[in-house]
Amino acid sequence: MAVRAEKNKPAGKRILLNVAAGVGLLAVVVLLLVWLAGGFHPKIDSMAGWLASEGGAGGEGSPAGQGGPPSAGAPLPPGTATAKVTLRKVPHIETAVGTVRAVHEMALASKLLAKVVEVHVTAGQRVSAGEVLVRLDAEDLAARLAQSESAAAAARAARDQARIEFDRVKGLLERQAASQIEWDRVQSALKAAEAELQRAQQSVTESRTVLSYATIAAPIDAVVIDKRVSAGDTAAPGQVLLTLFDPTHMQLVASVRESLTQRLRVGQTIGVRIDTLGYPCDGRISEIVPEAEAASRSFLVKVTGPCPPGVYSGMFGRLLIPLDEESVLVVLRSAVRRVGQLDLVMVVQDGRMLRRAVKLGRTFDDEVEVLSGLREGEAVVESAVEGA
Repeated sequence: MAVRAEKNKPAGKRILLNVAAGVGLLAVVVLLLVWLAGGFHPKIDSMAGWLASEGGAGGEGSPAGQGGPPSAGAPLPPGTATAKVTLRKVPHIETAVGTVRAVHEMALASKLLAKVVEVHVTAGQRVSAGEVLVRLDAEDLAARLAQSESAAAAARAARDQARIEFDRVKGLLERQAASQIEWDRVQSALKAAEAELQRAQQSVTESRTVLSYATIAAPIDAVVIDKRVSAGDTAAPGQVLLTLFDPTHMQLVASVRESLTQRLRVGQTIGVRIDTLGYPCDGRISEIVPEAEAASRSFLVKVTGPCPPGVYSGMFGRLLIPLDEESVLVVLRSAVRRVGQLDLVMVVQDGRMLRRAVKLGRTFDDEVEVLSGLREGEAVVESAVEGA
């Protein structure tokens, strides 16, 4: 037993050495990570200290590179214009996203099975009402129309002959030189000839109408959205050849949640913004679809109104729904200076200018909302100071 214990001693030492090596390696890795994270470097305690170290908050009383306390500031030059930080009442706006659609959008489809002979438009092209857009092969339809017109001419001649026979027998009957049976015969013949003529004329009208299907024209002044056929293709009945829209009548179709729909009514003027163009405008609610979507519990609201150039069907837009008023803290936009990723203002305190970072929000004319960094009633330099 003593011999076995002596043999196990070297193995135990190796285990202890391995554990010690692992702990040492782990300590080195931890120290390296702390060094990379800047744990052994001095840090700036606050944003104010950083601003002071840059020289703006230290003012004239702070040596270059030493920073100084933020409260030191720089003296306010005589005659410098200042402005107060004030509260402003603005309507709280809720947005509803939507899509721009044309009020008049149409798909022109073929009513015939025929070859496409001519296509006169491309996508994006403006067309006028009545302008020919597509022509289909119509040789067989033209021949059918000619046959119908020939049949109508024959029916008209037969009707004229039956009328002549009718008038002759009528004269004989008045002189009692014709029998009743002959009179009945010519009456029936005239009626049959007139009916046949009407049938032939209706056939001509039908053939002319079918022939007109081979020429597809623009129903209104519009813009071509998409061209789906080319010359040489075969068009089938019901196949869409072109899609058009009227660019002068556009609408924003937005999904509005049911709690906000109660604040809207047809005919109400409401704000609209097209994000891509950065263009706000006023529109009029033309329709509120009286059915909620089951998945989102929202209603479709359609708003029409004046639209800027460059608005096309399918663009993204927002509906601006006014709610109750709210108080926001605002400052003049001219008092804010952008430095890198910071918005800075010069606050006036005890006749000195102190540089302060602020967080901004929405813009209202020549003022901007202050989310943090200023308090109501504080004075700021009206025009941003160079180097601030």
